[in-house]
Amino acid sequence: MRKLKLQTQITVDGFTAGPNGELDWMTWDMDEKLSQYINSITDTSDTILLGRKMTEGFITHWTNVRKLPDDPGYEFAHKMMDKPKVVFTKTLEKSEWENTELAKGNLSDEINSLKKQDGGDIIVYGGAGFVASLISERLIDEFHLFINPAAIGSGMSIFKGLDSTQKLNLKNCTPYECGIAVLVYEKKDI
Repeated sequence: MRKLKLQTQITVDGFTAGPNGELDWMTWDMDEKLSQYINSITDTSDTILLGRKMTEGFITHWTNVRKLPDDPGYEFAHKMMDKPKVVFTKTLEKSEWENTELAKGNLSDEINSLKKQDGGDIIVYGGAGFVASLISERLIDEFHLFINPAAIGSGMSIFKGLDSTQKLNLKNCTPYECGIAVLVYEKKDI
């Protein structure tokens, strides 16, 4: 069965964005080893999941980078745009984006159906509300938390709304020169 993997940037105090979506705390100058790690997660996944609110900015960003051969993210942009994407929405009626389909049904049913399909793993990038729903429903199999060297005091959390404790198994912890530490956790079987 395919795994659902979360890759997200997070502050040391547990926020994925500031109160108004601010990302000014993120470490943008990642080192080569961390970039290789990101590529390894992406390369083992053949489907990207996104919440509707994050989709437009995500797709617009990578579409623009894909037009700039001198941009350091040029090759990665092709990966982001060439992989099939599934956007979870209750409001959109059709997708305007290439390689993108909409999922409008029950979250657990849709995710479990995707997991049962043949193929590589599935990676989810967010946004915060969508990821919080996936965590609350215990649908994420692997957490790749990119802990940035910053604390912001308040903001958006992907762990809000849990109705009970979720225990995880630490699979790996790696610090990188740029100051980010990646913690990898697996869902603990209940």
